Amino acid sequence: MVTRVWDYMPEYEQEREDIHDAVETVFRSGQLVLGNSVRGFEEEYSAYHGVKHTIGVDNGTNAIVLGLRALGVGPGDEVITVSNTAAPTVIAIDQIGATPVFVDVHEDDYLMDVGQVEAKITSKTKALLPVHLYGQCVDMAPLQEIADRHGIPVLEDCAQAHAARHHGKIAGTMGKAAAFSFYPTKVLGAYGDGGATITSDDETAANLRRLRYYGMETTYFVVSTPGHNARLDELHAEILRRKLTRLDEYAQGRRDVAQRYQEGLGDTDLVLPKVNPGNEHVYYVYVVRHPKRDAIIEALKAYDIHLNISYPWPVHRQTGFHKLGYEEGSLPVTEKLAKEIFSLPMYPSLPIGTQEKVIAAVRDVLATV
Repeated sequence: MVTRVWDYMPEYEQEREDIHDAVETVFRSGQLVLGNSVRGFEEEYSAYHGVKHTIGVDNGTNAIVLGLRALGVGPGDEVITVSNTAAPTVIAIDQIGATPVFVDVHEDDYLMDVGQVEAKITSKTKALLPVHLYGQCVDMAPLQEIADRHGIPVLEDCAQAHAARHHGKIAGTMGKAAAFSFYPTKVLGAYGDGGATITSDDETAANLRRLRYYGMETTYFVVSTPGHNARLDELHAEILRRKLTRLDEYAQGRRDVAQRYQEGLGDTDLVLPKVNPGNEHVYYVYVVRHPKRDAIIEALKAYDIHLNISYPWPVHRQTGFHKLGYEEGSLPVTEKLAKEIFSLPMYPSLPIGTQEKVIAAVRDVLATV
């Protein structure tokens, strides 16, 4: 049997009756767009995070796009973020006509090097966009202090950090707003695309609600700035409501998988994830490092184990972003990591036997590469 980094089928088999009931609930509700399921999920997601507002949208990219727009970011502005991330983080900045400005990441945790941020701030900087990557949070206290001192809002990218915590604060509650993705692979995943932006700021929330619905407050009347058709689907919202009640279980399940990897691979020369003090990691992906990464991945295919790299190409070196002018070597840590990192299978319903197979195969391969 082929082993991959993610498989939804074991979880689906466990939750099949609840998922089917969610579908039936929506189909019999008579409301297929912005109905009771979306409203209910938004209220429950807000309660989980202890914030005032959740605005459900159609995907995680638009959660960032609308979040930035709601904070007043637009053409000609600059947004400071990282290149060691999924491209949609940066694509969202580009879509609104703003310019992404990159800082490098730490070599040990792969997260934004907050110490580099202040030097990148200019009169055009209109937002800071930290990415809580792979399942743990950026060091937010010093970043927020910089933001407060310069009067710049922070939009947290929490697509990979549902239920992660930083010194007791849950991801998404430390900036002015936060964007989430509910893509199926996520810690809280739908059965298709979905996203949300959360905030406790009333004005930002009002902007978000208009922007996800063409710029309208009532049907057919655009109030101010034209917006998007970016509504969270009722069906996904109802499924997410059910799954939200199990979110902490999903997070703990991922930590259990991570612990077994630590026990099984901790004595090898594979660099395993570092958990920073004060962080509660949720291991959206289990990213490891080795200088012979490519040889390891290729060798594991003989064991029917097929792995991913998150991410093999830094955003600033992708041809679609050559216009930004970042030369090779401009973000040395990010570029080094892209040549060494890869992901082992990680999801809460990963069978223990499958994980043991992966650990044994990795140990075999490491002994020969």
